[in-house]
Amino acid sequence: VDSAETSLLNKLIRTSLVESSHHVEILQQDPSSPLFSVKTFEELPLKKELLQGIYIMGFNRPSKIQETALPIMLAYPPQNLIAQSQSGTGKTAAFVLAMLSRVNAAEKYPQCLCLAPTYELALQIGCVIETIGRFCADIKVTYAIRGNRVLQGTALEEQIVIGTPGTMLDWCFKRRVVDVKKINMFVLDEADIMIDSQGLSYQSIRIQRALPKGCQMLLFSATFKESVRAFAVQIISNPIVIKLREEELTLSNIRQYFFVCRSREEKYRALCNIYGSVTIGQAMIFCQTRRSADWLSVEMSQDGHQVAILTAELTVAQRADVIQRFRDGKEKVLIATNVCARGIDVQQVTIVVNFSLPTDQNSEPDFETYLHRIGRTGRFGKKGIAFSMVESQNVGLVQMIEEHFQTKIKQLDPDDMDELEKLEN
Repeated sequence: VDSAETSLLNKLIRTSLVESSHHVEILQQDPSSPLFSVKTFEELPLKKELLQGIYIMGFNRPSKIQETALPIMLAYPPQNLIAQSQSGTGKTAAFVLAMLSRVNAAEKYPQCLCLAPTYELALQIGCVIETIGRFCADIKVTYAIRGNRVLQGTALEEQIVIGTPGTMLDWCFKRRVVDVKKINMFVLDEADIMIDSQGLSYQSIRIQRALPKGCQMLLFSATFKESVRAFAVQIISNPIVIKLREEELTLSNIRQYFFVCRSREEKYRALCNIYGSVTIGQAMIFCQTRRSADWLSVEMSQDGHQVAILTAELTVAQRADVIQRFRDGKEKVLIATNVCARGIDVQQVTIVVNFSLPTDQNSEPDFETYLHRIGRTGRFGKKGIAFSMVESQNVGLVQMIEEHFQTKIKQLDPDDMDELEKLEN
C-alpha cells in the first residue's frame, strides 16, 4: 500500500490526536527573534468564529506541534515555515487555521493555494476547512482536482483553492483562473509523499516560483529525509524549521513467544488454545497471503468468533470502515495481510499473532514488517504479547529476528495450556 493511501487511511480513522512524548525542536535563521508557544487557542490572534470551529473539531487545547507552529504561522509580518511531525499530530488543523485567518473574506478571488499529493487527501483537507470554517460564512473553498472542470477565463470567487499539483498548474497557467500574483499564502502538505511521486515535486516548484515575493510559504511533512530537506530548501527561503521526532517503535514492553507447528490446522489449534487460556481485549492476526487470511476468517467465524478482515483489495474507505468497527469493539479479532501493519493504532489491542512470519523475496525475515506488526500491541506504553506460528523448517528465522532486535522470543508448546495460562501474570 503506498504512502498516500496510508496517510488517507490515517486521516479517515483518526478520532483523536497522537500525543507524542518527544520534544519539539526549532531551528531558525535569526536566533534573536522571539519565538512564542501557546498553551490555549485563546492566546492566538484568532477570530471568535474560528475558535468556535476549532472546539467543534474536538480540540480543547493545542497539540505539541500546534503550540509551536501556530504562533509562527499567524505572526506578522508572515514567516515561512517547514514543519515535520508524524501523522495524527494536528498539522492539518494548524495550517487550516492559518489559511482561514490570512484570507480577506470581503475579497472574492483566490488568496490561498494548498497542494496535496492526491485527490482524496485534498478532499480530506477540504473537510477540515469546512468544519473549522463553518462559522466563517463568507470564506469559500474550491478544489483544483481531476474532474472539476473550469472554463478558461472563469473568475473564481473562492478565497481558498485546494488541489493536486497537475490540475493546479493547469488552473494557474493554462486556464488562468487563478491569478498567482494575488496569492498571499502557499501550503504544501505531505511533502514526503509528493517527492516520492514522479513529477509532483517539479509541478509544485513551478507553481511556487510564480508566486509573489511576499507570499507566505508553509511546508508540512511526516518525515524529514534528505530528499525532503533538499526539496524544501528549493521552495522556501529563510524558513523556521520545526521538527517533532517520530515515536520510536520499541519491543521493550512486548513479550514475544513462538510455537512450532507442522500445518495450518496445527497453527489454528494453537490459536484456539491461546484464546482458551489468555484473556484477550482485542487481537490482530497477520497472514502472509490473502488466501490464508480468508481461510482463517472462515474457520474462526464457524467457531463463533466475531472476525473482521482487512486486505489490499478493499478501498481505503472500506478499510477505514473495518478498522472503525474493530475499534468500536464490534469485532474482537482483526485478520490482516501486511496492508495494515503500519500506522493503525487501536488502543485495546493486547495480542498480535503472526500466523506466519513475514519474509522478503529471499525468504529472509522482513524485520521492518515484523516490528510494525507486533508494534500494534504494547501501544502507548502498555504491555502487549506477540505470538508467532512457525513451521519447523523456519525456526532459524526466529533466531535471526532475536539477533537483529537483540530480543528474546520464547518457545512455547502449543498444547501446554498451563504454560499459556501463566502468561496472564
